[in-house]
Amino acid sequence: MPRTPVRRRRIVSILGGTTILAGTVLVSAGNAAAAGPLYRNAHAAPQVRAHDLVGRMALAEQIGQMVQVQVGKLYGDCGGYTPGPINPGCEHQVLVTDGAGSILSGGGDVPGEGALPNTPQTWAEQINALERYSIENTRLHIPIVYGADVVHGHNDIVGTTLFPQQIGMGATFDPALVRQVQVAAGHAAAATNVRWAFAPVADVATNTRWGRYYESFGEDPVLTGSLAAATVAGLQHSGMVGASVKHFAGYGAAASGLDRTPTDLSLRTFQENQLPSYAEAIRAGALSVMVNSGSVNGIPAHASHYLLTTVLRRQLHFTGVVISDWADVAMLASRYHVAADYEHAIALAVNAGVDEVMEPYDPDSFVSNLTAAVRDHLVSRHRVAEAAERILLMKFRLGLFDHPYVDASQANEILGADKPLARTAAAESTVLLRNEHAVLPFTPSERLVVTGPAADSVADTLGGWSVGWQGVPAASAETAVTVLKGLQNAGGSNVTYAASQSDAVTALGSADAAVVVLGRGPGAEGPNDQRDPTLPADQQALVTALQQTGKPVVVVLIDDRPDVLGAAGTADGLLMAWRPGSEGGNGVADVLYGAVNPSGVLPVTWPKRATDQPNDYREQTLPTTYNGNGPVYDPAYPFGFGLSYSTFDSSVSSVASSHHGVTVRVGVQNTGSKDGSVVVPVYVSQPVSAVLVPAERLAGFARVQLGAGHSTTVAVHVPWSALAVVPGDVDASGSPRVEHGTYVFSTGPVTAAATATSGNSLQL
Repeated sequence: MPRTPVRRRRIVSILGGTTILAGTVLVSAGNAAAAGPLYRNAHAAPQVRAHDLVGRMALAEQIGQMVQVQVGKLYGDCGGYTPGPINPGCEHQVLVTDGAGSILSGGGDVPGEGALPNTPQTWAEQINALERYSIENTRLHIPIVYGADVVHGHNDIVGTTLFPQQIGMGATFDPALVRQVQVAAGHAAAATNVRWAFAPVADVATNTRWGRYYESFGEDPVLTGSLAAATVAGLQHSGMVGASVKHFAGYGAAASGLDRTPTDLSLRTFQENQLPSYAEAIRAGALSVMVNSGSVNGIPAHASHYLLTTVLRRQLHFTGVVISDWADVAMLASRYHVAADYEHAIALAVNAGVDEVMEPYDPDSFVSNLTAAVRDHLVSRHRVAEAAERILLMKFRLGLFDHPYVDASQANEILGADKPLARTAAAESTVLLRNEHAVLPFTPSERLVVTGPAADSVADTLGGWSVGWQGVPAASAETAVTVLKGLQNAGGSNVTYAASQSDAVTALGSADAAVVVLGRGPGAEGPNDQRDPTLPADQQALVTALQQTGKPVVVVLIDDRPDVLGAAGTADGLLMAWRPGSEGGNGVADVLYGAVNPSGVLPVTWPKRATDQPNDYREQTLPTTYNGNGPVYDPAYPFGFGLSYSTFDSSVSSVASSHHGVTVRVGVQNTGSKDGSVVVPVYVSQPVSAVLVPAERLAGFARVQLGAGHSTTVAVHVPWSALAVVPGDVDASGSPRVEHGTYVFSTGPVTAAATATSGNSLQL
């Protein structure tokens, strides 16, 4: 189905102190251009205003800007999780006494901690109230900036439109669609006055055991970087919302595959495989970066001056705000034991480069301990002022000093918005992996039996970070179009549901085919880690039982990761739908019935065995002298794999270099009988290199829409950075650079060959 364009107007009118921006009504705090301090002058540059303001602040006020507090500390008994309205005493303590510069909702932190309706209007009213209290009761009238995880839409609120999780968006290989989705997400956040979005995840995922695997765009740094950059551009499109690139750096590369466990990797691997995705998002203009909760090469990331200053500030030229993750500065003392106490932990993190500390539990302790660290000469006053100025600059850039409020009466207009876009994203992210005997697409007249644990599960369809941290709470009123509902919408009375295996087998006797919707339940972070990423045995047995009827069986997977499939992998049809979002069932039905020709391809390698970890293609296709049984890279489905209802041919026709990189022209032809879109990857290999390089590595890509029998030529831009390697010996002492020699460019699926033997070459 055609995409619905998302068009947001920039400033269109200014009347009576109210500005309409990006479809959201912003209410001014007053006449900011009136005579007074320079920082109050709305016509002055943000940098000038921030510098003026920080110079007027006392040490305590600067320190206050550096702490971000969980909103639950202001509700009920101020314990963090007790329902109730705003408690004036704790509001004063946090916003005035502590002078907190930022408040956040963690996953599942909703207005009143559940005592108030979880609606956009309530969010806007509560955040407006906190803004007003801070502005009216602090000496310099400084607004807060309110943050939340906006990871697949404005995902904490019941009834907002949720899009496919990042791994599904990764399967689209479509930066334009990703940007469009994130413009919609940013608009929804801004409507509620959430001005700091903790997204995108730029982590490169390498191990399917990881509980946050689905939060990554994929295993390749070129793909991940391109889509992370598109996310930043989309979220920040209106100028009202700041993106936060996370989790810097190497969070997705833990050797165990378990969340927040040690990452141990060479500087060569770090610079070539992990760092580029963050760099692309930063180059896109991200206003903030969130730090990796884990450790890298024996040093907690929050304590690493190398990561947060040498790499982030000096090499990547990042000038925005560096924020810690949830309570991670305190953990430098309590869990990592690299600091003796909280005072020294704060000093370690702030001196490493952390500007804003997410301290959800004890802001009073943060303020007192950073004050002590300055008194004890562990942290300089200059460093505190520097951090505070960066935070204030972000607030000025987001317009918070001039337009700190939104019109809460309009906030509920985001409910149910952008559904056509969500449906398009769900369909485009679905990957067709198997289609034996052309069992798909179905015709509307075919009688289908739908079964499986994920067939009609809203929680499974949406995944983690959906109303609740670990997914939709059991008592939630949240809705979504499940696969069952989507198929019933498309097939009507020809689609029936069977709740049990025995009922499904019986019903299939008088039906034409079965659709089995499988996958694990939702989750996030540690609780969602899977030490054995294999599809549960009972789900495999369900597929086997249905196959024994002799009728076609199509498996639809609704899951966070590519599980090892066992018997389920032998089904006639196999689709991976990831966590497809609010319109997920309609998008999947569009693919199953052929209203949309599938075009998604795998952004990750699909492992054949649960023990194949880590399993990313770049590491597994490095040259070796291995002479065992079969290739090292031996997946069930390789990175970039995906079928269509049509067939396509492609080949590289020419390669040319310029000052900005390499332009690779690829001829593409739709050789089938159906119109469709196809992802056109461009891989590069080096027949000779001074350091080991993958057999092929993604250098760039494009998407092409082609009618049946039509052909075209697309130009794929490959930046020089995509060809760079880190020279030097085992110590990887050099900086990334492009080697002299031959580069071979090709298209098509990833292979495990030592070097590419076909394609067009370029001598550099």
